[in-house]
Amino acid sequence: MADIKYYDVILKPVITEKSMAGMGEKKYTFLVHTEANKSQIKEAVEKMFEGTKVAKVNTMNLDGKKKRRGMVYGRTAKTKKAIVQLTEDSKDIEIFSGL
Repeated sequence: MADIKYYDVILKPVITEKSMAGMGEKKYTFLVHTEANKSQIKEAVEKMFEGTKVAKVNTMNLDGKKKRRGMVYGRTAKTKKAIVQLTEDSKDIEIFSGL
């Protein structure tokens, strides 16, 4: 397994209707590195966003979508998504505040 630093774990936030509804319960959704585990995701969120404390992390592996170009079939890249639950006394994550 590759040596993944905490700043390489979180790729980008997921902004969908369902993920926005979860923000009221302090649940935030991110696309993460495919080889990152739950403890690395927890460490990355706590280091990147000051004042946050992670209660639990749920992850899901997503297979690539089947795509076609002409007569050739292929797949897009696999991704991994993480839903991070913060504790009640934790600060909110600022990047989601203006949405």
